[in-house]
Amino acid sequence: MDAAFTAEQDEIRRTLRELLAEHCAPDDVRSAVRTTDGYDAPLWRRLAQDLGLPGLALPQEYGGVGCGLTELAVACEETGRALLPSPLIATAALAAPLIAALGTDAQRTALLPRIAAGELTATLAVPGGSLATALGLTGDPTDGAWAGGGRAGGVQARPGAGAGGWRLYGEAVQVLDGHSAGLLLVAAHAGGFPRSRTLLFLVRPDAAAGVVRVRRTSLDETRPLARIELRDTEAELLGADDTADVTGALASAGQSVAALLAAQAVGAASGALERTVEYVKTREQFGRAIGSFQAVKHRLADLYVQVQAARSAAYYAAWDPAAAGGLALAQALEALRTATAEAVQLHGGLGFTWEHEAHLYFKRAAADELLFGPVHRLRDHAARQAGLFAGPAATGTAGTAAPAERVAV
Repeated sequence: MDAAFTAEQDEIRRTLRELLAEHCAPDDVRSAVRTTDGYDAPLWRRLAQDLGLPGLALPQEYGGVGCGLTELAVACEETGRALLPSPLIATAALAAPLIAALGTDAQRTALLPRIAAGELTATLAVPGGSLATALGLTGDPTDGAWAGGGRAGGVQARPGAGAGGWRLYGEAVQVLDGHSAGLLLVAAHAGGFPRSRTLLFLVRPDAAAGVVRVRRTSLDETRPLARIELRDTEAELLGADDTADVTGALASAGQSVAALLAAQAVGAASGALERTVEYVKTREQFGRAIGSFQAVKHRLADLYVQVQAARSAAYYAAWDPAAAGGLALAQALEALRTATAEAVQLHGGLGFTWEHEAHLYFKRAAADELLFGPVHRLRDHAARQAGLFAGPAATGTAGTAAPAERVAV
């Protein structure tokens, strides 16, 4: 493995950083999140047309750039550093890979070029607040309980009157960018309880009847959430038939999503750290800059090491998402939480005001852990997948030693 970035990756980082420095200052972020879409639509179109951002990891045959997950992680790190409000994660990380993996040739040809061009945004809608479980980050998605399990609740699907059509009924309450996405990928249960199976469906909210979308008030305005109600809504099955391994595809996509979210969290942690370092150089106390005090230096040095370690983990996960996705996300979210807490503390009384930019980063840290974590569940699930709790010494409680082991210790 060559850990050095290529010239192309460095150019992606440089170009994106310069563009976001010009158009994504804290005041620009606050203005963007208060628009109807929740992001700066002209800036998003420019990122799509000039840099090919949403199609960075899509094949060239579908209008994409043809790069890999690492290049998209580089872009995610820079968007995280600037806290760019955009549908990048929802469209390029959640929806597009599932369409590419499960869609028919006709569906891929119709949808992926529009996504790559920035003409169409998309997102994944799963029932309840179960996105992390559906993606296999904090639990096993294969039993389908997170999608309703064929019982009451969740989103239920039944064949429609027309050939190949389906009807959906249910609710998803935490859909990333769900209020503005032009295409919804809805996870639903079909077959009832005896023959229950999880399927993915395409819903075009602007054309289908019975779709109610409400933007929710969220802790982190840069990552807007929506509640989506489906009331006997017409939908199209994603894929050729209903035998596809949807939960397996979701779990596979979840590892890549974890790597990209980790890179974005590392970018946000770096942004918070950089702003804190600049502040302690100018803030004076007792006639000298507070950054000259040894205690402050030690705190920032420890934080720098933690952020760099998380960055290394994130890029290893981008290189091999199946091996390190969940753990890299846990490490990155922990580094982001620590970095933003230190940023608020070291900015003193100024940092404790909601109007200060430090709280933009602090809210991102708290909201990401609520939506994709928490950290201890990410690590617990990764440990269970690795078999760390298996064997004769294990008990029914994760991480608890057998009585004989406790006596021996």
